[in-house]
Amino acid sequence: MSNPQVKRVLMSVTDKTGIVDFARALVDEFGAEIISTGGTARAIAEAGVPVTPIDDVTQFPEMMDGRVKTLHPKVHGGLLAKRDNADHMAQAAEHGIEMIDMVVVNLYAFEKTVASGADFGTCIENIDIGGPSMLRSAAKNFESVAVVTEPASYDAILGEMRANDGATTRDTRAKLALKVFQTTAAYDGAIAAWMGAQLDDAQFPAELAVRLTKRQDLRYGENPHQSAAFYARDDYRGAEHSLAHAAQHQGKELSYNNYLDLDAAWSAVREYEGPACVIVKHLTPCGVCEDADVTIAYQRAHECDPVSAYGGVMAFNRPVTSDTVVAIFENKQFVEAIIAPEFSGDALEMYKAKKNARLLSTGGVNPAGGEVEFRSVEGGLLCQDSDSVAEDVAAFTCPTKRKPTDEEMAELVFAWKACKSVKSNAILIAKDHASVGAGGGQPNRVNSARIAVEQAGEKARGAVAASDAFFPFRDGFDVLAQAGVTAVIQPGGSIRDEEVITAADEQGVAMVFTGHRHFRH
Repeated sequence: MSNPQVKRVLMSVTDKTGIVDFARALVDEFGAEIISTGGTARAIAEAGVPVTPIDDVTQFPEMMDGRVKTLHPKVHGGLLAKRDNADHMAQAAEHGIEMIDMVVVNLYAFEKTVASGADFGTCIENIDIGGPSMLRSAAKNFESVAVVTEPASYDAILGEMRANDGATTRDTRAKLALKVFQTTAAYDGAIAAWMGAQLDDAQFPAELAVRLTKRQDLRYGENPHQSAAFYARDDYRGAEHSLAHAAQHQGKELSYNNYLDLDAAWSAVREYEGPACVIVKHLTPCGVCEDADVTIAYQRAHECDPVSAYGGVMAFNRPVTSDTVVAIFENKQFVEAIIAPEFSGDALEMYKAKKNARLLSTGGVNPAGGEVEFRSVEGGLLCQDSDSVAEDVAAFTCPTKRKPTDEEMAELVFAWKACKSVKSNAILIAKDHASVGAGGGQPNRVNSARIAVEQAGEKARGAVAASDAFFPFRDGFDVLAQAGVTAVIQPGGSIRDEEVITAADEQGVAMVFTGHRHFRH
């Protein structure tokens, strides 16, 4: 079938950006007839472009506050008729149905209406019916009909028509049709998610729609033989300051592993109210520090494990300035990527010398937790509330004879937040609001304690430690106490708690129970 010329165009748009110029070009350059509805028709007519109101075509008035205007055989017959089917064309002629060669439609702004906090009835009224119906009819018949959903496409469509004697190509029409079905699927998903939230009071509803848009194809996945891509969640409430929507200022495209490490670092640094830096390597924090000065926080986080920090990623919960960049350069630290709320102009200028380093700014910091997170398993997804350290310190208990000093308690709270981001079984040793040793990802907790102590060395003396889950036996605790740790924070709840408390009392160590665990499998 040859490419049909565009002679009759139906327009009905919520976003009127560029619609008048597009209509004018279609009329002036190609002699097309423009059919339109409501506000779109008024905007085109007021600009002096000839336009035919939809009710002139249907011979039926727009009614029910605009709910019914395009749901008519003279519209959908003109969109769905197969031009190369003699019976279709004969029936169209019998009923006075003229063909429509292009549809230009974008939908009622349902999601913006919901986001504005509008009431239930207003949201319902902003569910588009005619728009998706026209889009689907036109897309189904893409062999004959071009369907345009975005103002950004107008110039390319005109360019193609100029090059093809007023016609669009089949390849373009097919791609536009695919865009339609992606658009209507996302639109219906947004409506279903909203209505489900209104009518289904379950935290996790019976059916869950997750909207994803591909941001980029990745060079490969975890390993070079694995294909990969990155998708952003369009329905993520914290999108404004999230990793998925961060602005990249320089450097190579992010890799699969970069995204994982950045996510781990960004999640960890958001636990702190004061200026903080988290350095991550292979999904594990190798340096965490909170300090009044963010540059000092970086320096002390780096000191925790300079070997692992090399080639890692970093996260800051404060803007990165030239002072911090100077400190990074002085350490001769190779950095894969840095994520922060923002970078000063001087900092960005200085980092141009390290052209491969990726710098990402989020524009702000979302509070830790508060969203649902997903994890894939074969054939399905696990869903849970994202974890954050939100316990009330006043509710913590101390079952040991020795109680922590105020200074130790502040240190324990820091260590408790830092420990949450280490793979379980997680043990983290901290001193002066900086991690000095961490062990995690081990099949048993005593080995994690040994790794943390070995890494901390002499810094373990007078330090505090955190355990993300309870000690099942006293052996792991004994490793910490014998290294010189003076206070330990843990959830408690083991059937052998008394054994561990006795061990703490024997060695004069203060122990705090939080009543919560932060296990990171």
